[in-house]
Amino acid sequence: MEFTSHVMGMTLIASSLLIGLGALGTAIGFALLGGKFLEGSSRQPELTPMLQTKMFIVAGLLDAVPMIGVAIALLLIFANPFIGALGGK
Repeated sequence: MEFTSHVMGMTLIASSLLIGLGALGTAIGFALLGGKFLEGSSRQPELTPMLQTKMFIVAGLLDAVPMIGVAIALLLIFANPFIGALGGK
């Protein structure tokens, strides 16, 4: 029983790091993306619609990464494969 609680504790720490660092990376990515979009549209205002379309495509791809991280974290929390690996311990 001691091993199970230790594995669950480490899993919760890993899941929180996975979600937190994914959110931090996405925030940094969105900040860089928005800054570059504003820089590009201020240099060439006639290209703003094209840049905006590309910005939204990249924003959608950028937002997919933390969603995958949340899915993996939920998998680890609710259907932990590491507890099954403990077997009879």
